Amino acid sequence: MTEYSVSIVIVSRRRPTALRRALLAVSQLQYSTFEVIVVADPKGLSVCTELSFGTALKLIPFDIPNISAARNLGLSHAAGQIVAFIDDDAVPEPQWLNYLTQPASRPEVSAMCGFVRGRNGISFQWQAARVDADGVQHPISVDPEQITLLTAAKGEAIKTEGTNMAFRRDVLAALGGFDAAFQYFLDETDLNMRLAREGHVTAVVPLAEVHHGFAGNSFRHVNRVPRDLFDIGASWAVFHRKHVARARHVELWEVLRDAQRKRLLNHLIAGGLEPRDVPRLMARLDQGHAEGKHRSFGTAPLAAEPVTPFARFPSQARASILIATRPVRARRDRQVALDRVKRGDVVTILNLSPTALYHRTWFDDAGLWVQRGGLFGRSDRNTPLVQSTTRAARVEKERGRVANQRGFDQISA
Repeated sequence: MTEYSVSIVIVSRRRPTALRRALLAVSQLQYSTFEVIVVADPKGLSVCTELSFGTALKLIPFDIPNISAARNLGLSHAAGQIVAFIDDDAVPEPQWLNYLTQPASRPEVSAMCGFVRGRNGISFQWQAARVDADGVQHPISVDPEQITLLTAAKGEAIKTEGTNMAFRRDVLAALGGFDAAFQYFLDETDLNMRLAREGHVTAVVPLAEVHHGFAGNSFRHVNRVPRDLFDIGASWAVFHRKHVARARHVELWEVLRDAQRKRLLNHLIAGGLEPRDVPRLMARLDQGHAEGKHRSFGTAPLAAEPVTPFARFPSQARASILIATRPVRARRDRQVALDRVKRGDVVTILNLSPTALYHRTWFDDAGLWVQRGGLFGRSDRNTPLVQSTTRAARVEKERGRVANQRGFDQISA
C-alpha cells in the first residue's frame, strides 16, 4: 500500500493545555511519513517548545481570531502530498493517518474525512453528512467499516468536519485554500461547496477516528453555551452571498435566526444562560449578520511550492497494549501503564468496576488512553442497559471495539 507524505495542520489560540494533549496524541501516530505544523499564539508556541519533540514541529506564529487565515498560513508551509487538519481540542487515534490516507490511491478522490467521537469518547459526535443548497447539513448513512466515495448532487456538497479532514495539497492550493471571510464557522462548508462545484470526490473513512472534546473558546463555553454569536451571523451572511440566490437571503436568515433564538432559550431553560443573555446574544448575531453583508471575500490560488521543506516527524513503531484492571488495582496498574508509555508504547488501560456504570474513554495529559466503566455497563450506547458477562469476555469485547483504531499487539489482564 502506498504511503503518502502528510502535513498535519493544527491551529491553536488561547488553549495551550489542550494543544499539548493533542500533540502528545499526534506523537503516537503509527504512520511513518508526516510532518506537524502548529499555527498558534505565543502561549501555544511556548507549550510546543517544552515538549521533548518540540524541535521537530513547524511552529508558525499567528494570533488573530481567524481560523481560515490561520489554516491558509499552515497550508503555505505544508510540504506533504496530503494536508490533514485536526483541532487543538481533539486527539487522533494511533491508526488515524493509516486509514485517512487510504482513499488517496484513487485519483478521483480529493477530500477525505473520518468519524468523530464526542466527549464520552464512545458516542459519535459526527459521522457523515451532505450540505444542501442552503448550507444546511443532513446526515448520510454509510457503512461504518468501509470507505465510501461520494460525489455531491448539483448545488450540494459532501461535508468534511474541520477536526478530521484531509485534502490533496495541490487541489487545496489551486482552490485558494480557505476563504478568510469565514473567520469562524462555515469555513470548511464553503470549501466543500467549491470542491463540489469542481466535481471533486470526497471519501468518508469511518475507521479514521478522532476524539473531539469541545474545549471552551471566545465563542462558546466548555459546555457549548455560546459566549458570542457575532461570527456565526457574519459567516451566514457571507455564505448566502457566495452560494445562495439573493431572492432567498431574507427567508433563509429568518429561519436561521429563529433556530439560534430557540437554541438560546433551551440553554436558558437548562440554566446555562441568564434572561439578560438572550437579547444580548441575539443583538450580537444581528450585528454580525449586518457586517457579513459587506465583508470582502474571495480566494486566490496559493503557491504550488511550500514555503518550507518537508520536516518529517520522528515517528516510531510502537507496541500497542491493553492493560485490564479493576478499582482495587487501578493505582498500581496505572503506574505500570505510565512506565510503558515512557518506554514508547501506546497504552490503553481498561478499568472495569463490578457495576453497571456507563463507560467513558479519553486520552489523558500523561499520554495514556483510559477507559473506565462498569463490568455490566454500556460502552456502546446502543447496547442493552445492563449486560450479563464475565470479566474476560468483557475485556475481549472492549478490545475488539477499538482494535482497528488502537492497533493492539497484546493484552495484560
